[in-house]
Amino acid sequence: MKPEAEKSAKAYILVIDDDPVTLKNIRRILENDGYSVSTFSDPERALKRMDEKVYDLVVSDVRMPGLDGLSVVEKVKGRFPLTEIILITGYASLEGAVEATKRGAYHYLAKPFTPEGLRKVVAKALEEKRVRDEAEKSISSGRVLIGKSVKIREVEQLIEKIAPLDCNILITGDSGTGKELAAKSIHSHSSRAEGPFVAFNCGGFSEELIANELFGHERDAFTGARTRKIGIIETANGGTLFLDEVGEMPVSMQVKLLRVIQERELMRVGGLSPVPLDIRVIAATSRDLKTAVTEGTFRQDLYFRLNVVNINLPSLADRKEDVALLAYHFLAKFQRRTGKTVEAIASDALNIIVNYAYPGNVRELENIMERALALCDGHT
Repeated sequence: MKPEAEKSAKAYILVIDDDPVTLKNIRRILENDGYSVSTFSDPERALKRMDEKVYDLVVSDVRMPGLDGLSVVEKVKGRFPLTEIILITGYASLEGAVEATKRGAYHYLAKPFTPEGLRKVVAKALEEKRVRDEAEKSISSGRVLIGKSVKIREVEQLIEKIAPLDCNILITGDSGTGKELAAKSIHSHSSRAEGPFVAFNCGGFSEELIANELFGHERDAFTGARTRKIGIIETANGGTLFLDEVGEMPVSMQVKLLRVIQERELMRVGGLSPVPLDIRVIAATSRDLKTAVTEGTFRQDLYFRLNVVNINLPSLADRKEDVALLAYHFLAKFQRRTGKTVEAIASDALNIIVNYAYPGNVRELENIMERALALCDGHT
């Protein structure tokens, strides 16, 4: 490939095989597809070349004199974990394929292979590398909402637009879609970013418990109240109060929350004077609040106060193109947390992950990836 063509190459690929005919054929196929290809018959020389140049993908024969393909996988993954590896062999076996993927190879391709078969495997390996690289960048850049789909990009753009406005926001979407993450993103992009972000889930509590948790109480306000307690709303002063599953709040408590929003003050349980507040309220729900208003289980005036701007988060089923990116994002996240190293997700496993329905949305995918990493005993 000419120098000017190499600069515009789609990817950089290193090929190792002791058969000159195979090297020539692979090089021709891949260069015709716009890749920059380096070929070596000696694995040791190929590895030395990798110290001088960064390659996106290595294609290596398994049976070679000196260093075999499985050893190449271990050495490459040990020194260049972001580089994908495809092994090719004329002696394909299930045991060999399993061992190769355990050591970190992306794919195990049997000879003879067709040009189209090679192209497909190479394209998939490079696409997976791109997705993994994007996931790493997302973590390092601090992005909260992970995805490349049109729907999630639209959500990000809306967040950037409304975050500085300091208006109340209602986030809607199915359970597990990331409503609290969206709320945190709004907070971090707002003028209140240096203030507290305080979250409270309104579901599953009695009226008395919610009142005590949200509003706090004065000393001797009731039996057992030996000291003053600052409530969650007051704790959020100067920052953002996030009320998750606000549709589950008892109607009697909705009246008190409405007063907090309108008057920008609260009264502790047993208190005699109001406490001034400077908070932004972000509420979230997986319920249809319009229907709840019609049914009389949610106050219309509170709904209007909360729903100044609505952000609807799509389900994971509606943004399938984000699944692989999210899977690698969670893999990287849990690797950092546990110190365990897994370089890649096996292609068959990734296909299963991408095609699953995810009734539990992003939260379910996160749980799956955490469990998979815990049970994994190899590099993939």
